[in-house]
Amino acid sequence: MTSAAASTPSRARFNPRRAIRAALPAVSLALILIAIAYLNPRAMSYLGFSLMLNLAIPIALATIAQMFVIAVNDLDLSIGTFVGFVGCVTATYLNDEPALGVLILLGSIGIYALLGALIYVRDLPSIVVTLGMSFVWAGLAILVLPRPGGRAPEWLSTIMGLKPPFVPFPIVAAVVIAVVVHIGLMRTSYGAILRGAGGNPVAIRRAGWSLLKTKVVAFSLAGLFGVLSGLALIGNTTSADANIGNGYTLLSIAGVILGGGEFVGGRVSPIGAVIGALTLALAANSLLQFMHIPPDWQVAANGAILIIVLAARALLTRRESL
Repeated sequence: MTSAAASTPSRARFNPRRAIRAALPAVSLALILIAIAYLNPRAMSYLGFSLMLNLAIPIALATIAQMFVIAVNDLDLSIGTFVGFVGCVTATYLNDEPALGVLILLGSIGIYALLGALIYVRDLPSIVVTLGMSFVWAGLAILVLPRPGGRAPEWLSTIMGLKPPFVPFPIVAAVVIAVVVHIGLMRTSYGAILRGAGGNPVAIRRAGWSLLKTKVVAFSLAGLFGVLSGLALIGNTTSADANIGNGYTLLSIAGVILGGGEFVGGRVSPIGAVIGALTLALAANSLLQFMHIPPDWQVAANGAILIIVLAARALLTRRESL
């Protein structure tokens, strides 16, 4: 009697619908890969994956940057133009005057930290503040590089051009990013505090933790991963353009949501966010091209993929609550 009673809670804790909902990001990626394999079997090779996922790493890093902001119940509408600004600095100052370039990039991370502090201290809507900053970053990018050009530093091109044996570099990099961020955010005590600052700020404040500090840390991490995204992007493209990262804002938000995150603070998944970014990258750069969908319709097709996944997740959530 006692053993049966003890085993009942463990069985009750397993919820098939919840497990399916958690697996949706991986299922979405698998379906995209199956469709690509059907349309173009030659793409499922070392070279094929290298080409298809060439721009997935910058998108994944921008998605992680957005995830840190969403984790504290905010939204960053400037990450795309920020990535573009970082790209322009990378292709100019970081290549020609490395010390100055590093100082500019560190200063940009500091500005992100100040934005977090401003949003918290003045209780400003993050959407409004970051939307305004998107114009600032865009203007700075044009000042740094008025015309497309510049050149990626040699060391950066070398890193992004690595060809490890057996597994393409984009896949290795995606796994490393997902694991490192997952451990830092989901398996450490301060990671729990960051998530709690978005999900239950009252409890975090009562526990003696500074919500101002958590906001500053979250935005600083967003700035750091935004810088890494810009570096990876220029390492792939080898040159820059002030508008090169404009589409990353919507892609980063979609990647977080597609990966299981919600616009409720603390409910994020680093591994899911990276999977979501890979899914969007494959859908935009490979699947839709193999399907011969005109470029004008590719953004709409990406939106349709996101809506289908979110509708499936909402359906499972509703049934789970019944």
